[in-house]
Amino acid sequence: MFKITKKSMEWGEETLTLETGRVARQADGSVIATLGETSVMANVTFAKTQKEGQDFFPLTVHYNEKYYAAGKVPGGFFKREGRPTEKETLTSRLIDRPIRPLFVPGFKNEVLVICTVLSHDLVNDPDIVAMIAASAALTISGAPFMGPIAAARVGFEDGEYVLNPEVQDMDQLRLNPDQRLDLVVAGTKDAVMMVESEAYELSEDEMLGAVTFAHEQIQPVIDLIISLAEEAAKEPFDYQPPDYSELYEAVKAAGETDMRAAYAILDKQERTAAVSAAKEKILGALTDEQKEDKNLGSALKKLESSILRGDVVKNGKRIDGRSTTDVRAITSEVGILPRTHGSALFTRGETQGLVVTTLGTGDDEQIIDALHANYRSNFLLHYNFPPYSVGEVGRFGPPGRREIGHGKLAWRALQAVLPAPTDFPYTIRVVSEITESNGSSSMASVCGGSLSMMDAGVPLKAPVAGVAMGLVLEDDGSYAILTDILGDEDHLGDMDFKVAGTEEGITSLQMDIKVAGITPEIMKAALAQAKEGRMHILGEMSKALTAGRTEFSAHAPRIETMNVPTDKIREVIGSGGKVIREIVEVSGAKVDINDDGVIKIASPNAECIEKAREMIHSIVAEPEEGKIYNGKVVKIVDFGAFVNFFGKRDGLVHVSQIANQRLNHPSDQLSEGQEVKVKLLGFDDRGKVRLSMKVVDQETGEEIKKEEKAD
Repeated sequence: MFKITKKSMEWGEETLTLETGRVARQADGSVIATLGETSVMANVTFAKTQKEGQDFFPLTVHYNEKYYAAGKVPGGFFKREGRPTEKETLTSRLIDRPIRPLFVPGFKNEVLVICTVLSHDLVNDPDIVAMIAASAALTISGAPFMGPIAAARVGFEDGEYVLNPEVQDMDQLRLNPDQRLDLVVAGTKDAVMMVESEAYELSEDEMLGAVTFAHEQIQPVIDLIISLAEEAAKEPFDYQPPDYSELYEAVKAAGETDMRAAYAILDKQERTAAVSAAKEKILGALTDEQKEDKNLGSALKKLESSILRGDVVKNGKRIDGRSTTDVRAITSEVGILPRTHGSALFTRGETQGLVVTTLGTGDDEQIIDALHANYRSNFLLHYNFPPYSVGEVGRFGPPGRREIGHGKLAWRALQAVLPAPTDFPYTIRVVSEITESNGSSSMASVCGGSLSMMDAGVPLKAPVAGVAMGLVLEDDGSYAILTDILGDEDHLGDMDFKVAGTEEGITSLQMDIKVAGITPEIMKAALAQAKEGRMHILGEMSKALTAGRTEFSAHAPRIETMNVPTDKIREVIGSGGKVIREIVEVSGAKVDINDDGVIKIASPNAECIEKAREMIHSIVAEPEEGKIYNGKVVKIVDFGAFVNFFGKRDGLVHVSQIANQRLNHPSDQLSEGQEVKVKLLGFDDRGKVRLSMKVVDQETGEEIKKEEKAD
């Protein structure tokens, strides 16, 4: 028999349960976490030895959703789960980011974390459950993990923070005006480790309050994990951090002067070359035994870090000579590509993004097959980071996790200012091509994306800018917050803190920490400093464009909407789509109709749109009694003539209504195909249309008034 350990608690409005010992007993750590009826299994394994020559920490996190969890069969030809969806990729990153800094420094054994969604109640999002399950599995695995962490999602409605709002409330957030925030926070007992959010122009205080609220709410969950570990944890893995102090002193003595001089060079390319030369000189001064030491890479990084960090905290001096609050020089250009619908080139220091906007129709919306439901998205943002942007050769192909994550961050920053689909019925695709990079290309994508959409004529509620903040936190508690960080400052610092928003408030916040968390005081200071930087960047962007253009590119589609009664939809579409195909063919416009009776007509040519509108109007509109219409005789019978006068609508002109004289037969005056003018007299008891020609002047189209009789 095997021992099953289970711990439960009430969390918000649901019951949270952690269970271990029932399944996956050969894994180092296995936990099934259940919130409501959403269950995620997390399994952890780690190598007991380090690979020879391993100079980085090989932690791999996989989050995967099984469609059976929601009682669904996967789509596609193969009918099985395939490559990771965007949601799975982003959630894998959510789990990875807060746990990675909490492994004992120097631990470089391979670690694998696999989280599998087993059940989904369509209420509680599995991503939070997966983060808790992964933390619990690591905590009981015996790995040198200095956790646990816990995570929570926070909404903001009517001025109140909401713990773990339902999936349907967060889905398509920008279409739900009652919700202003979707925030995920992960942290330890003492500090916040990771923040990810999309928001509707929240103030700095409101955002900080949400983070604080989340950190308070995860405390019972951390206690629950500790309670589980007290009964079910394995013996700690015997790992001692390497002592390379002697090697470090040798490295420092051999190259500190040259390394410090290298980091004093302002130009990135020259600085990189000088740092490489300094490292080569250090290697030349070391013994063969020291060169072969597996901790040499750590010693070199420690030397670089100490030089950069010491100058910043003690002297406020940064690599490129800026103060801690300075933003690099900014250049904003728009309309730089001749055939695209909208384009912008945003350059900040040595970071540059070429961002292009394309406007499409409803057919271009992305259909997302999510675990809880299928839905459509009319705003897409794709981010590309080619090797040449950092002067390197390397892999070039489909987007990786980093590209997907950075693109989603920029998407979150911009979604809050988009016009409502009813006001702007276009599909919007923004593509950010990073052409240069030296720090915060995702925030360059936000700035360039805002300018590009305005150049395309998208009526944004307000321009959006983003800035990346850094942190250097010393052991004695002293610290420095850096505005607009460089790549080296990101690499050697302790925090990557990205804030995007308008003049009115924050639309996205993302934070990653490389140390054991930061305090609310540091976060408050970082938010305040980020606001100053954001306002400066918005001012620089305004030199290029301040609002959406009033005219579209000549190459962009024009889309107009019209509404028809839902009972007329079938008539517009026709049997087998015959009618709507005819409208498209005759008018030259693209026509899309939804189940609510909203019709979108798209074409670069205004005449095509108007032709399609007239054809649809003739189908759905009702003829008006007493109105005069142009018609065509379609059939002649003994008692009159049938005239097509309103779209495909025919009516009878009785022989007595053809002329002000007696006719032996209607053909005495009419022939099939003849164009005539008729007045709609009304409808008979059977709903048949009654028309008259004799009361209309056939030349002028005006009604003939009866002369009053003399007394």
